[in-house]
Amino acid sequence: MRLWLAAALVLAGCSPGAAPDRDEATLEQAAIARGVVRDPAAATPVGLYAREGDRLCIAGSRIGMFVDYGDDIGCSGHGRYSREGETLRADLGNGCTFEAAYDGGRIRLPGKLPDGCKRLCTQRASLAGFAVDRLSDSGSEAAALRDPKGRQLCGS
Repeated sequence: MRLWLAAALVLAGCSPGAAPDRDEATLEQAAIARGVVRDPAAATPVGLYAREGDRLCIAGSRIGMFVDYGDDIGCSGHGRYSREGETLRADLGNGCTFEAAYDGGRIRLPGKLPDGCKRLCTQRASLAGFAVDRLSDSGSEAAALRDPKGRQLCGS
């Protein structure tokens, strides 16, 4: 009987449920400390971001972005931004103000934007859910970005 009880205790100690839970924040901090993940608190959002035909630039306090689906279907806008932690608050004018998530290497716009943002788009295009990854930390590259119609988005 003792042997059976000892075997049951050993097997219970090996089950996946017995493994200690890992705190995600602790894992993220460890990854940041080792340089595996960029520290969003220390990273500056200045630079050029892209994904497929989508582009976003940040230079100084300016932000600009466009999506281009071809056939004159797309969006383009620019304005000012401010940062608070992992949130970028963008104001592209005429009621197009929103908060975007910033993790040090990627910027994601919310899935629902104010109606004022529709004026930046043609036909059925939208900036809702727009997500881009960092291409460059260069402010000068960001300032040089132009939309498909040749308009400068982040330059002075």
